[in-house]
Amino acid sequence: MTDGPRQRGCSAASGGDAGPESGKESGEGGVTLKKEIGLVSACGIIVGNIIGSGIFVSPKGVMENASSVGLALIVWIVTGIITAIGALCYAELGVTIPKSGGDYSYVKDIFGGLAGFLRLWIAVLVIYPTNQAVIALTFSNYVLQPLFPTCFPPENGLRLLAAVCLLLLTWVNCSSVRWATRVQDIFTAGKLLALALIIIMGIVQICKGEYFWLEPANAFDPFQEYDVGLIALAFLQGSFAYGGWNFLNYVTEELVDPYVNLPRAIFISIPLVTFVYVFANIAYVTAMSPQELLASNAVAVTFGEKLLGVMSWIMPISVALSTFGGVNGSLFTSSRLFFAGAREGHLPSLLAMIHVKRCTPIPALLFTCLSTLLMLCTSDMYTLINYVGFINYLFYGVTVAGQIVLRIKAPDMHRPIRISLVWPVIYLLFWAFLLIFSLYSEPIVCGLGMAIMLTGVPVYFLGVYWDNKPECFNSFVAKMTYLGQKFCVVVYPGETKGAGNGEEGEELKESQAPLSQDDGETQKSADC
Repeated sequence: MTDGPRQRGCSAASGGDAGPESGKESGEGGVTLKKEIGLVSACGIIVGNIIGSGIFVSPKGVMENASSVGLALIVWIVTGIITAIGALCYAELGVTIPKSGGDYSYVKDIFGGLAGFLRLWIAVLVIYPTNQAVIALTFSNYVLQPLFPTCFPPENGLRLLAAVCLLLLTWVNCSSVRWATRVQDIFTAGKLLALALIIIMGIVQICKGEYFWLEPANAFDPFQEYDVGLIALAFLQGSFAYGGWNFLNYVTEELVDPYVNLPRAIFISIPLVTFVYVFANIAYVTAMSPQELLASNAVAVTFGEKLLGVMSWIMPISVALSTFGGVNGSLFTSSRLFFAGAREGHLPSLLAMIHVKRCTPIPALLFTCLSTLLMLCTSDMYTLINYVGFINYLFYGVTVAGQIVLRIKAPDMHRPIRISLVWPVIYLLFWAFLLIFSLYSEPIVCGLGMAIMLTGVPVYFLGVYWDNKPECFNSFVAKMTYLGQKFCVVVYPGETKGAGNGEEGEELKESQAPLSQDDGETQKSADC
């Protein structure tokens, strides 16, 4: 779901949203990002991040839970509208609290450090690893499905190929920012080719009169009984495909004229993505019945086999290219959130450090890779999607609620973008419906997600809130940080300037002290 923007040198590799702040505070030695993202690039960031593996995976999950073709299409349209409303709410927050870290920063500033930490905790442990696992498993499915035309690929094979994909791209991202961006550019073409092929073939099918499942009488003929809880799960499946719409808020500091371009990019991009998604799903049902779609583990491959004949190999290759690039994009952008969290003292400083020569966030990438490999223990993509969808929507709702709280607490605060409170209220009503019925339908999956999130509470109080830690603990952390720096050959970008202030800045300084003393020349080379 995440195709990141082109980055610039060392600053991007470090997750450099912090760059502008550090540059302003220090004037030297910090990581400075320029305002170079215009309207076209902003639209590209949103569209590129949203359109990933979701449109090739979620149609089956949406159809299965919606219980009819007509309701499934309504789910795709409504999810697009709700996504646009959420993006508008985030646009106001993004220019009111112009900080890096997106919703993590908003939640932390409005509701306090614990709430912000829980957002970061669940993103680090669940959202990024699960998202990357789903995309990697989708890649495996589309690569292996042609080799197993009469049955599903073996689960162990799916996991192994997904792991190989993940390890290869982690190595690419650790090696060079330039390599990672080139991989992203090349494989984005596969994504666009696959969707263009699907939509064009769907239009041809409709022109031939193949629209039986689009006629109202047939479209709303359920193949199983409608269930409100299942419909909520259908929305969760659809929301996974729209994931990434809030990524522009992570680069607000780099936008040219953000007060104008942020809302414009949203108005252009979200309707465009909704159009593509709805017409891709319409195309699917012009060639397949709902039963055929549900029986397929690789919807686009089955679609291509029915309509492309001997050229059907184009579809799995195109989707595989798209999803391969999706894994790369997710790995590439995840360091931004890690950097913001480490700057605030909510994550170990090691996770925000970059390689002294390659300027790549090796510790963050290795951590993400390992956590994603653990997620690959299950190859059930639809459970993973429900899992991450519930947690994502939980914090989307908390963030939008924060917009209303901020209006009440600080009514006179300068807001370059100010939307009607009707929109966050509509979003929260939909949010409440989704979470309540998701809990009802999948209590174990949702409950497990809540439990993992709550494990962050003792971690916060022990690791962040508790200031007077024993000297032996501080010494242990400093030694582990030093070993991590030595092993990965990394340092904190811009030294301690702008990395934090007060006690947090001092902690970072202490953790880097061993390397600064022993490797002065190495430390200097970090200021890329």
